[in-house]
Amino acid sequence: MVYVFQIVILILSAVIHEYMHGWAADRLGDPTAKNMGRLTLNPLKHLDWFGSFLLPLVMIISRMPFVFGWAKPVPYNPYNLRDKKWGGAKVAAAGPLGNLIFDI
Repeated sequence: MVYVFQIVILILSAVIHEYMHGWAADRLGDPTAKNMGRLTLNPLKHLDWFGSFLLPLVMIISRMPFVFGWAKPVPYNPYNLRDKKWGGAKVAAAGPLGNLIFDI
């Protein structure tokens, strides 16, 4: 049961992380993620079969002391951002900040 919980938390964390990148880009003037249908909390739009399911499952089965994975990156166009100097950094920071807020 603990293994299922670990995978669910990993998936939720990856979805929130990628959503926040898209959300920040959208707020800063780049609608690329929204136009591609990726500005959503729907896990099916973000999950990568290998990085979100297969690799974490193999790591759990092999009893590794840690489990990690990833999701498909949310696309954005830095040329659309209104803040040309710091916009890319804000979009990059939004994902980890979303995870920190979610973990609190």
